[in-house]
Amino acid sequence: MMSSIADLRKDYTKETLNETDVDPNPFQQFQHWFDQAVKAELPEPNAMTLATASKDGIPAARIVLLKAVDDRGFTFFTNYNSNKGKELEANPQAALVFLWTELERQVRIVGSVEKVSAEESDGYFFSRPHNSRLGAWASEQSEIIPNRDVLEQKLATLKVEYENQEVPRPPHWGGFRVIPREIEFWQGRPSRLHDRLLYCRQGDHWTIERMSP
Repeated sequence: MMSSIADLRKDYTKETLNETDVDPNPFQQFQHWFDQAVKAELPEPNAMTLATASKDGIPAARIVLLKAVDDRGFTFFTNYNSNKGKELEANPQAALVFLWTELERQVRIVGSVEKVSAEESDGYFFSRPHNSRLGAWASEQSEIIPNRDVLEQKLATLKVEYENQEVPRPPHWGGFRVIPREIEFWQGRPSRLHDRLLYCRQGDHWTIERMSP
């Protein structure tokens, strides 16, 4: 089994990534690549690995969904009482990774984290389907439960309570924004000599440097 895993390999040949071709603004460059991922109909193009660490430095990672990006940063939403919410409260630093395998591309983001405004959290929450809003109330995210019936029963109760009513946003649910200080764009190349361009924030502007693969 181990030897068969070791034998798995792929040579990347689709694209190149050159300093002369990228946008000087990393958010614009990300949007360009993201639009291409959407156009290519990749599954869950907004899925990203979110890496956090506890105040003691113990790391954790999971997949979450990007829900907004602008020049302020990258936004996702969650239960603030979840493990990741508690970790970000205690240690507001995070890393994100997007992997678009079919395009042989990866984007890595490192930065500080802040909560988005209540207005932004409301705006996204009330755009969600009715049952998804109920789910935010039904789930005490990351808490241990005896079985799935607990969730199903909570959801059934909430459906009755909020039948034909607006579901309010839970006070413990909202958005986090990752404010990047580094954004790396990675394009697979043959012989593992990949292209890596690193944007680093310098005050109010960004520098671009090529990194060795």
